Amino acid sequence: MPPPPPSYFLGYTLPPGHPCYTFSLPPPPADKKRTGPRPCPVCYLPVEEAIALMPKVPSFSPILKNLTYIYEENLNKDKEFGGSDFGGYPTLKQRDDSYDIRESMNVRCGFVKGSKPGRGSGFDINDDDLLKMEQCHGVVVASAIFGAFDIIQQPKNISEYSKQTICFYMFVDEETEADLKLNGGLDERKKIGVWRIVVAHNLPYTDGRRNGKIPKLLTHRLFPNARFSLWIDGKLELVVDPYQILERFLWRKNATFAISRHYKRFDVFDEAEANKAAGKYDNASINFQVNFYKKEGLTPYSEAKLPITSDVPEGCVIIREHVPMSNLFTCLWFNEVDLFTSRDQISFSTVRDKIAAKTNWTLNMFLDCERRNFVVQKYHKDVLAHMAPPTVYPPPQLLRSANKPPGKFAVEISGENIILKAPFRNILPRRGRDKRSDSRRQRKVSNEIISS
Repeated sequence: MPPPPPSYFLGYTLPPGHPCYTFSLPPPPADKKRTGPRPCPVCYLPVEEAIALMPKVPSFSPILKNLTYIYEENLNKDKEFGGSDFGGYPTLKQRDDSYDIRESMNVRCGFVKGSKPGRGSGFDINDDDLLKMEQCHGVVVASAIFGAFDIIQQPKNISEYSKQTICFYMFVDEETEADLKLNGGLDERKKIGVWRIVVAHNLPYTDGRRNGKIPKLLTHRLFPNARFSLWIDGKLELVVDPYQILERFLWRKNATFAISRHYKRFDVFDEAEANKAAGKYDNASINFQVNFYKKEGLTPYSEAKLPITSDVPEGCVIIREHVPMSNLFTCLWFNEVDLFTSRDQISFSTVRDKIAAKTNWTLNMFLDCERRNFVVQKYHKDVLAHMAPPTVYPPPQLLRSANKPPGKFAVEISGENIILKAPFRNILPRRGRDKRSDSRRQRKVSNEIISS
């Protein structure tokens, strides 16, 4: 008799002869003029192979098997230093208890008020949208645009199977909804391209970045029956099929959570200073958060932390399986965003390390250049508004004057535009004898000037 199927997904290894088995990153191109971040090659499986390798059973969740969430109608607002109606006002003891990993846990995870997430809880969603979201049982790709800050980017290179089986959801606020109705073609079908547009009402925070962390980190609460999710920021364009991304960064690595590390910074203290220098948040609040973590044991990143490769993620993309442990991780990560600043890159390593200290759960932090392979960053709308419009050049004249011989033109084709540059002549290099004769003439003239 064949052995019974495993109750958990245990990963797999590609066969030795497979092209992706021996794939290694080539050295970066030696282009001294381009020093910033860039994409690098990634070995994806064909879409059909990736779909066939989708796990039939969930991955193993160490220690934690049952995760439920706290609802409180009557909140105690005698807060010690932070919190909100949306996230509750946990005491420091309650925060510490949430990191005591047990087989069954009941934790705060946003939406602490109301009958269920999206209904009377803040970040409220219409019932017909909630019903559709509950019916998503496989893979969900989620994004958000608030304050009409970005232009909706349509994914590219998406298979027909993915279009039929994957849930694509774009969360917007009422301001963005009005802008889409006016300029983006939003109608009663609530769809723009592959995206279903979901309007969130009664946003719990005045800070748009903090509101954006709700669909980003609490995807499992908004889609309670989804197995896998891919979060991409609203300014990103997805250019690889989601099944290929899930296979490459989750299933092949036997991981339940994957995120790219920052291309430049690895240390939380450096990240905090960069946030302050860029004016990303109130400096005093950033200092308070970092000092709080420092008292809890946060140290600068060093090789002593290996095999951990970085303490700072590039959080614009999150790939995850909705198992209890990864759900707990994003719940506790969101709680830090609710208690402290909205800069989630500062709190990431603290949550990760506190959970790792109690379990053997790890996550996949892959290279930032690999992330740039499957998403393309676009400009925010305010940046586009200040950019000069492209110059449109007329096509080259086919008829030239018969009295004037035609010159040679440098022609550059850019998209649908034909750019005609100034004419140029082929100038033959001077021969050595010509150069010497020029030199003699120069010396002769110089001597005449001196003698005069």
